[in-house]
Amino acid sequence: PFYKGGKVQVNEKFIFCTCGSRVNILEISTGKIVHSIEQDDQEDITSFALSYDDEILVTASRALLLKQWDWKQAQCTRSWRAIHTIPIASMTFDPTSTLLATGGCDGTIKLWDIIKQYCTHNLKGSSGVVHLVHFHPDMSLLQLFSSSADCGIRLWDLRSSLCLCVLQSHFSAVTSLAFTASGDSMVSSGRDKICTVWDLKTRTATRTVPVYEAVEGVALLPEDQDLSQIGVQNHDLHFITAGSKGVLRVWEASTSRCVYTQTLPSATPPAGKEGGETHDGDDPRSLTYLLTMGASHRVAAVTAEHNITLYQLPALSTQQQFVGYNDEILDVKFLGKNDSHIVVATNSCQLKVFELLTNSCQILYGHTVCVCDKSVRVWRMDEDSGQVVCVAQGSSHANSVGCITFSRMKESFLVSGSQDCTVKVWDLPDNITTTTGDLVGLSARVTEKAHDKDINSVAVSPNDKLLASGSQDRMAKLWSLGAPGAPGAPGAGPALLGVFRGHKRGVWAVCFSPVDQVLASSSADGTAKLWSLQDYSCLKTFEGHDASVLKIVFVSRGTQLLTSGSDGLVKLWTIKTNECVKTLDAHQDKVWGLHASRQDHKMVTGSADSTITIWDDVTEVEQAEEQAKQEDQILKQQELSNLLHEKKYLKALGLAISLDQPHTVLTVIRAIRQSEDSRDLLERTLLKLRLDQKESLLRYCAVWNTNARSCLDAQAVLQVLLTHLAPEELLQYQGARGHLEGLIPYTERHMQRIGRLLQSSMFIDYMWQKMRVTGSSSM
Repeated sequence: PFYKGGKVQVNEKFIFCTCGSRVNILEISTGKIVHSIEQDDQEDITSFALSYDDEILVTASRALLLKQWDWKQAQCTRSWRAIHTIPIASMTFDPTSTLLATGGCDGTIKLWDIIKQYCTHNLKGSSGVVHLVHFHPDMSLLQLFSSSADCGIRLWDLRSSLCLCVLQSHFSAVTSLAFTASGDSMVSSGRDKICTVWDLKTRTATRTVPVYEAVEGVALLPEDQDLSQIGVQNHDLHFITAGSKGVLRVWEASTSRCVYTQTLPSATPPAGKEGGETHDGDDPRSLTYLLTMGASHRVAAVTAEHNITLYQLPALSTQQQFVGYNDEILDVKFLGKNDSHIVVATNSCQLKVFELLTNSCQILYGHTVCVCDKSVRVWRMDEDSGQVVCVAQGSSHANSVGCITFSRMKESFLVSGSQDCTVKVWDLPDNITTTTGDLVGLSARVTEKAHDKDINSVAVSPNDKLLASGSQDRMAKLWSLGAPGAPGAPGAGPALLGVFRGHKRGVWAVCFSPVDQVLASSSADGTAKLWSLQDYSCLKTFEGHDASVLKIVFVSRGTQLLTSGSDGLVKLWTIKTNECVKTLDAHQDKVWGLHASRQDHKMVTGSADSTITIWDDVTEVEQAEEQAKQEDQILKQQELSNLLHEKKYLKALGLAISLDQPHTVLTVIRAIRQSEDSRDLLERTLLKLRLDQKESLLRYCAVWNTNARSCLDAQAVLQVLLTHLAPEELLQYQGARGHLEGLIPYTERHMQRIGRLLQSSMFIDYMWQKMRVTGSSSM
C-alpha cells in the first residue's frame, strides 16, 4: 500500500501521497514508488505541501514538527518546531515557492519565509480547524484565502495581517478553491452541494451553481483548448467538479448548467436502495480530491477507496489508474497472454486488474457487496488492448458465493460453490468470448446440495470429467460431472463418487494433480493431504504450518506442492520425500491468494496485510551458480597444487585464504614449515599478506589451536603475528579479541601437555643412562 487516505499532490511526473508516517512518491510512468520520505519520530504526517517549482517538500507531523526535504534525494534539509499548539491540518506554498502557509487545528494560520527561515505572520480569528489555505495567484497583492469550521472564506491582507473580509455563501465545509488565470474570479466548492463563482474585485458572489452532490474538488478548464468533446461550446467560465457521486462533471458557470457527465461502468444498486439512490459517502467510487496537471492537460481524481485515476483532456478519457490501498486481499490470479496481468479480489466490491509492467490498474465494477451479492460474473480480456469487460452474469445462489472454477479443456462451463452448501454447474454459450453486446444471462444447469456447511473450494479435473469440493464440514468430496455442455441430458449433473475423510477441521482448498490421479487438500487443522482418486485413501500428510493452510497448488509438473497459511508463510513441498524444501516469509498476515503461472516459473501471493508479491522460480539460476562455483573451486584447487609444486608459497597462501578453506590454508602452512629455512620463510611469507588475509589467518589459528594435531602450526603462525604486530594493531582486526580469548585456554592446555611429555622424556633418558652404566660395569 502506498496511500491510505489524506492529502495527495501531483506534478507532471510524480504523485505525492501520505501513508501513515510517510509521504510516498510514485512515478507515474512506471507505477513504482521511487522515494519514501518518513518522519524520524514515526509520528503520522498530518499534512504536506510541494512547492510550485517542484523543488521543496515540507511535511507536518502530529509531534508538531515541520520538516523541509530535498525530496529528489530523500534528505531532510531542515526541521523546526511549529508554533501551533495542536497539529497542522492544511498547508500550501505561494506561487513564488518562498512562502509557506500552515493552517492549524488551533484556529491559527502561520506564514513561514522558507528562504530566511522564520515565521512572518500569525493570523488569528478563524473558528475551529483551518482546513483550507490558498494564496492568491497574483503575489503582488499579498493575499491569502482560508476556510475553517464556520464555512466562511476569509481573505487576509498579508501586509497588515488583517482579515479584509469573510466571503459567505456556503452552509457546509468549503473543500476547494480554483482561480482564473487573471486572478479576477474564483470558484469555491462545498459539501453543501453548491459551487460559488466569486468576483474578487468586488468580493461578491456572482453566481451560485447547485451541483446536487457534496463536492470535494473543483478545477477550472483551460480557455485556450477545444473542449467540445465534453460539452464546452463557448469561452465562458467552465469548471469540473468531483464529489460524492463518483463522476466528473463539467459545468457552465454563466448558466449553472451541467454540460457533461462522465460515464462509468454501471453497477447494480445495493439491496434496499431502489433506483440506485445512495447517501453521500456511501458509494466507494465517491471522489475525495481533484487535481490538475496543466502542462499535460490532465486531471487526477482520488476515490474514497484510495484509487488514483488520471484523465486526459479534451475527452476526459481514462489514462492510468493506481490503487493506493487494497485492504484485505482475498484471492489473486494470473491473467492475460503470457501472464501479463494479475486480477485481485479484495474485501471491496470491485475487482482490480494490474498490468505487471506498469502497475497500472483497471478497476472492474459489477459486484455490489464483494462476493455477498450472490452472483456469478464472467469477464473477458481483450488480448490486444488488455481491457477487461463483463460478458455474462448469473444469480441463483441463496447465499454468498465463496468459490468458483472454470472447465479446464474448453470454456464450456463453470462451477460455483456457496455458503448455501450447494454446488452449481453453469453452462457457457459458445459465443461468450466474442460477444460485445449486453450481458449474457447465465442459468445453472444443475444444483446439488454438496455439503452440510459452507463450501470453500471447488476444482475441476484436467479432463473436465471430475469435480472436487472442500467444505467447512471437514470433508472433501469427489463428483462425476457427466457430460459437460449437455444441459438436461441424463447424467449431466454431478454424481457423488466418494468422500475424503481425515481432516480434523474445515477444508479450505482442493486441487487436482496435473499428472497423477491424486487430489490435494489443505485444512484449518494446519495440514495438507494427498488423496487417491481410486480408493479415496490418504496417501501423504504434509505438516509444517502453525495455523490454517488456506491454499494449495501443484507446481514443477506435479512433483511439488505450494501451500500458504494463516501464519503468513508460503511453503514448497517435495511430494516424493514429504519434505518442506523452502519456506517463504514475505507477509505479515493470512495468505489467502496463491497462484502459479502457466509456464510454472512464477507465482503470485496475496495477503490480508494488503500486499501482493510476485515470486520467480530461481532453481535453474541457483543450480547454474552452484555449478559455476564448483568449477571455479576445482580450477583454484588445481592452481593451488601447481603453486605448491613450484614453491610459490605467498601466492598459494593468498589463494587458499581466498577460498576460505581453513584446511587448505593449513596444508600450505605445513608445506612452508617442512621446507628448508622454514622459520624465516614462514615469517617472510606471513608478513607480506594483506590486512584482511592476516585477519582470516588469525581466525583460522583459533580453530587449528583446538586440535593437538594442528596446534604446533597454529602456534608457529601466532608467534610470527605476535612478534611483528603491535597489540593495538591486532585488536583492530575483526573479532580479534574473541579469537585471542579463545586461544588462551587451549594454549595453556597444550603447554601443560608438552610439560608432561618433557618430564616423561627426561625420566626415560635418566633410565636409559642408568641401564647403560649398569651394563658396562657388569662386563
